[in-house]
Amino acid sequence: MDGLADLLGASMLSYPYMQRAYLGAVCIAVIGPLVGTFLVHRELAMIGDTLAHTAFAGVAVGLFVNATFSLSLSPLLTAFAVAVVTALLVELLIERAGADSDTSLAIVLTGGFAMGSILITATDGGIAVGIDAYLFGSLATVSKADVGLLVLMCLLVGGAVSLAYRPLLYVTFDATAAQAARMGVRRYKRLTVVLTAFVVVSAMQIMGVILVVAMLVVPVATAALVARSFKRSILLAILAAEFAAVVGVTISYAYAIAAGGSIVVAAIGVYVAALGFRKLTLDWSVPMLSRRSRDRTERSRTGIEADGGEEE
Repeated sequence: MDGLADLLGASMLSYPYMQRAYLGAVCIAVIGPLVGTFLVHRELAMIGDTLAHTAFAGVAVGLFVNATFSLSLSPLLTAFAVAVVTALLVELLIERAGADSDTSLAIVLTGGFAMGSILITATDGGIAVGIDAYLFGSLATVSKADVGLLVLMCLLVGGAVSLAYRPLLYVTFDATAAQAARMGVRRYKRLTVVLTAFVVVSAMQIMGVILVVAMLVVPVATAALVARSFKRSILLAILAAEFAAVVGVTISYAYAIAAGGSIVVAAIGVYVAALGFRKLTLDWSVPMLSRRSRDRTERSRTGIEADGGEEE
């Protein structure tokens, strides 16, 4: 990146903390949409938000233990533990709750955030300063260890999705058929939510708990506007996320504003641009169609094919 800084004349690329921030954001832009695509097409985007808020409780647990017992336990370790346990609990609730799964998720979400708030106030607010970086994200606090964790998560999540791609695809679009084919539907559903927990916790340092779920959802929604196959939607979602990550980090540095918020706003900007492009393309390509034909064309342009054929 030092060479790139000289080539572009961008001095910010020569600063070590900005190099870590860019590398971290690029990693988040890979693992977020990679896992989020499966969640969104299972209509379980709220799981990301639920795990983000319970990960906040995990961070609070780590900071509380450190403040109370004078330990040096990494808050990320407790966040990982709490998020993974919650992910498995959430999947169990979804299986048992059925139509009431949204209510169950909302209860877990608010309960996790409430627990974090209790732990913060239990120390008279003494850990509030330490937890701000996890709530809102920060470029300045991204360490080499944080970037190393994100790179590790890229390898872990990418490898897991690559190895289990076909079963995950079947479970996402037709869990009943996958169950009939004895694919171990529960196992792959649990794998999805555990990978989501990994993404959420590893991304907290840059994005912040409040905004990390956006990288699971917004780029996926953008890709769904233009992609016709599931694989292509994953690729386009990652590209949209990468663009938003680079633009967001740059804006954050230039105007001294929150990195997480900048990345999310950039991602939403890409979504709006894709939405406008799709509507313009549709209007120009089918100007004489009847309303019914237009609606049918609209559905065909936004549908994701997952039939295992040439498109897939």
